[in-house]
Amino acid sequence: MTNAFAETPIEYLKGVGPARAELLKSELKIFTFGELLTFFPFRYLDRSKYYRIADITADSSYIQLKAKMVRIQTIGAQRQQRLVATVRDESGEMDLIWFQGIKWVSEMLTAQQEYVVFGKPTLFNGRWNISHPELEILSAEPVPLNEIIRPVYNSTEKLKSKGLDSRGMAKLIKGLILNDKFFLTENLTHGILQTLRLMNRQEAFLNIHFPRSPELLKKAQTRLKFEELFFIQLRLARQRSLRLKKHEGHRFLKVGDYLNQFYHHHLTFELTNAQKRVIKEIRADLGSGNQMNRLLQGDVGSGKTLVALMTMLIALDNNYQSCLMAPTEILANQHFSTITKMLAGLNVTVQLLTGSTKPAVRREILEQLSQGNVQILIGTHALLEEKVQFKHLGFVVIDEQHRFGVAQRAKLWDKNIITPHVLVMTATPIPRTLAMTLYGDLDTSVIDEMPPGRKAIVTRHVYEKDQAGVFNFILTKIREGRQIYIVFPLIQESETLDLKNLIDGYQHIVTAFPPPDFAVGMVHGKMKQQEKDAEMKRFLSNETQILVATTVIEVGVDVPNASVMLIENAERFGLSQLHQLRGRVGRGGDQSYCILMSRYELSAEARKRISTMVRTSDGFEIAETDLQLRGPGDLQGTQQSGILDLRIADIVKDEKILKYARNVASEIILHDPSLSKKENDILAQHLIQMDRNQQNWGLIS
Repeated sequence: MTNAFAETPIEYLKGVGPARAELLKSELKIFTFGELLTFFPFRYLDRSKYYRIADITADSSYIQLKAKMVRIQTIGAQRQQRLVATVRDESGEMDLIWFQGIKWVSEMLTAQQEYVVFGKPTLFNGRWNISHPELEILSAEPVPLNEIIRPVYNSTEKLKSKGLDSRGMAKLIKGLILNDKFFLTENLTHGILQTLRLMNRQEAFLNIHFPRSPELLKKAQTRLKFEELFFIQLRLARQRSLRLKKHEGHRFLKVGDYLNQFYHHHLTFELTNAQKRVIKEIRADLGSGNQMNRLLQGDVGSGKTLVALMTMLIALDNNYQSCLMAPTEILANQHFSTITKMLAGLNVTVQLLTGSTKPAVRREILEQLSQGNVQILIGTHALLEEKVQFKHLGFVVIDEQHRFGVAQRAKLWDKNIITPHVLVMTATPIPRTLAMTLYGDLDTSVIDEMPPGRKAIVTRHVYEKDQAGVFNFILTKIREGRQIYIVFPLIQESETLDLKNLIDGYQHIVTAFPPPDFAVGMVHGKMKQQEKDAEMKRFLSNETQILVATTVIEVGVDVPNASVMLIENAERFGLSQLHQLRGRVGRGGDQSYCILMSRYELSAEARKRISTMVRTSDGFEIAETDLQLRGPGDLQGTQQSGILDLRIADIVKDEKILKYARNVASEIILHDPSLSKKENDILAQHLIQMDRNQQNWGLIS
């Protein structure tokens, strides 16, 4: 398909027109012929296989059957109406149920008509039913061989009302493919096609929409999944190669008094092997002459900040300043407190710059910073202001980088002629498949070992009926001098979700732990930042024993005295959230506990999330399970990245294809970094086209 043909507005396709075009744009974001072509089926019907109603079992997933419609009735009051159609085959009866689009569906149904029914069966009161099934009138004609495997496309009620259900979408796509001007140019090299034995592009698109056999469908899927993942990996590999070539880095060749004094006389414990390995990786980057752009992953408490501090000291030994940027004032204050304590007795000037810094102090810090007298600057977004000018900025640490926008981060690099070395830290473990896709242009280090002596957090699952026992446990811990987090999923009561909410929860906690014997604080996302900071400071100074909160405390202040995390309605949280919340406790020397309280009735997925939390504290295992359960989602700011807007590939299910695509892309860039060789011209041209259609969020520096 030529670019001009692919970019033709969708309203010019036969069968679309202005009204349907507006719906395709608003409902499915389909604006052009090319976007319609990449609107892939999400499932296929094998029209050669049919179930009998009597053969349905609890293990049946999606089924297809032939049955006659014997009864159609609308049941219930207006707001709770449902349409129930009873169908029968030679083996028995079952119900088809619609809760939405009742008027439109009822007009389409005909009693005594035979239908092909497709959907997921559910057993209710001993009778099988299918909610919102897909239906088509059973034809007396035999199914043509080339239509035995039928594509099924996503649709919406609005589209269906205009005749654009799955069959309607298939008709449009068939019209596009049969257009005289339809021709797909190849975008993979002859060498890749031959070596990997991939189907050509034209055949792949024909067979992904209208497969001529199961074998050809599988080949088409493999080809298009590889293509999608390969070009993501090729772009990332090229970006990394160009960055290393383009961005000269400060050479930190010297390890002098600052690091040696700290390591030999001020570090009161032995580094873990993981920390030593990561520091070795960082030192290799710092001496390479190329700018470092490294992602440092590690669970809460694994010692990332110490690694960052030791790298700052190497920068100081080479006469360069460092800065650390955190997403909140509380976190910036925490880093400032931690680092100044660790550097006590060393002649290192550390300053804190946030939105709360008083004008006179700010002026003094900025003047000293520009003269090179401030060696380490810690702060929030305030570091990005134009007035913040360093004399020799050589090293930048960004904590929880996904909390910062790309444009914001770039402001730091503009403060230097030579781009500073960058260490990006995250306490949110990133599954390897996601890291390969989202951070493929970065070097990655992992601290996968906790410091010795740290007690594992005890995680327990309890039900709501056990609340009295949980409160007694909390009372015992408060009397021992400990502090408690209690987290709720909502701020105010929801009409659609029967959940405990923060406001009611707070009042209930205050009733159970009344003043003046107890002090209960509250933090949530709708509070002003100053109010949140004030409440967190009260908790940090032990003025409040219990902090009732939403997930705003997921990444936040370090309170070593907090030893219990109670999560209400734990079944409503994702695994990543649960793991981050658990990381708020266990930061002191006392035994800490995470209590997951839930309803008794749990979905299979919720039960797996909770059982995973109870079974393991390995952040990477938890992240992998989370990714398998709910997909990439917005993990690590992926919506902002634009990278994971995948049309056909799945980075979990297609991990083997992803790894293969990464290896092929890396090999090509190794031998042709700029894709300037003639045989790679086809790849370079396709990347140019991709970049026209999508802003590049890949580079961090």
